[in-house]
Amino acid sequence: MPLLFGTAKFNEQEHLTIGGCDTVVLAEKYGTPLFVYDVAHIRERARGFKQTFNSLGVKNKVIYASKAFCCLAMYKLLEEEELGCDVVSGGELYTAIKGGMSPENIEFHGNNKTKEELSYAVDQNVGMIIIDNFYEIDLLSTILKEKGKQQKVMFRITPGVDAETHEYILTGQVDSKFGFDVMSGQATDALEKILADENLLLKGAHCHIGSQIFSAEGFLAAVEKMLLILNDWKKTFGYTVDILNMGGGFGVQYTEADDPLEPEAFVKAIVNGVKGQCELLDYAFPEIWIEPGRSIIAEAGTTIYSIGSQKVIPDVRHYVSVDGGMGDNIRPALYDAVYDGFLANRISTEATQESRIVGKYCESGDVLIKNIELPPMNPEDLFAMTSTGAYGYSMANNYNRNLKPAVVFVENGQDKLAIRRETFEDLIALDCE
Repeated sequence: MPLLFGTAKFNEQEHLTIGGCDTVVLAEKYGTPLFVYDVAHIRERARGFKQTFNSLGVKNKVIYASKAFCCLAMYKLLEEEELGCDVVSGGELYTAIKGGMSPENIEFHGNNKTKEELSYAVDQNVGMIIIDNFYEIDLLSTILKEKGKQQKVMFRITPGVDAETHEYILTGQVDSKFGFDVMSGQATDALEKILADENLLLKGAHCHIGSQIFSAEGFLAAVEKMLLILNDWKKTFGYTVDILNMGGGFGVQYTEADDPLEPEAFVKAIVNGVKGQCELLDYAFPEIWIEPGRSIIAEAGTTIYSIGSQKVIPDVRHYVSVDGGMGDNIRPALYDAVYDGFLANRISTEATQESRIVGKYCESGDVLIKNIELPPMNPEDLFAMTSTGAYGYSMANNYNRNLKPAVVFVENGQDKLAIRRETFEDLIALDCE
């Protein structure tokens, strides 16, 4: 039986349905490739984080990491669910505001925010800016002085914790482009500099140890290190944080081999870890913020492709081509991300064969799934690739001048276009003759 998430199931016609909508009908209506988002599943995941915090009696803020996937409809949904969001560019910030996000519930991340981006954030009264480096301290301070304003900030530190994940998405170790290093004393120097600046209102500290993390051990290690650091600052400077932001990175299931914790388990582990350290060190219990992105959106997304050409090399490989590829999901090519999938338009009892699902892009590395057991397939069959909700569309590109797919939200039997499919006219809209 295929690995199904959220409201996904097969109907009497043996068609995959999501949110009560037939994906065969959706493919006919919107074309393929097509991203289909299960709104009920998004709501369930978002509420799971918030409700767990609230049940533990902890003051908190759940902040969706926009980089996983964002659009106007997504921000509208986040506002409905009373989640905050983080942004890492002026473009994400602009979209969040246009999508109806309350500026107070937006936090601005990034290791190289430009003067224009920071000015825009200050003008929009963004609730929190996460300072990432010394250059940014000076730049933001100058902007605030020019505008005669103050800004709530946190600062990102790298506590020296290695999580069990791919090196490309590992961020909490000493050797990282993000944040202030603790071991070298940079974090302490940053603290002093921020505290001395009357335009910067320091609310707390932030750390993020990586992404797609399956156990709580890395977070517990980070909590322990963070509280030891914060306690040292309390003794030295008399400063205690109002907010401890532990970032995100909670793992999700891409294939049956993946066995991540439920989001609620991560929350409980972090809260209990902070409580234990605070009691041990006699440190005032802070408000806890987290930044889930992938863990809210990944499993809610499914990409529907149409099968095209096939190539059989006897005793070597069976290639099955789809009408998308690395332009709508670059993760397999970028860092060997593994996905699962199945036919969406029929359930077959025929013997399976090992196949390689490849895209239409002019690259040998355009491989979506290296090896998968599938029944014989025909042109125009629909192939569903699961757990594509995070970093699929958000990293989509126009390589080979292919069009970016459409995105549709489905819930309670209703489908709503969230992002229309690009047109050839869109491709040349910015070209100059």
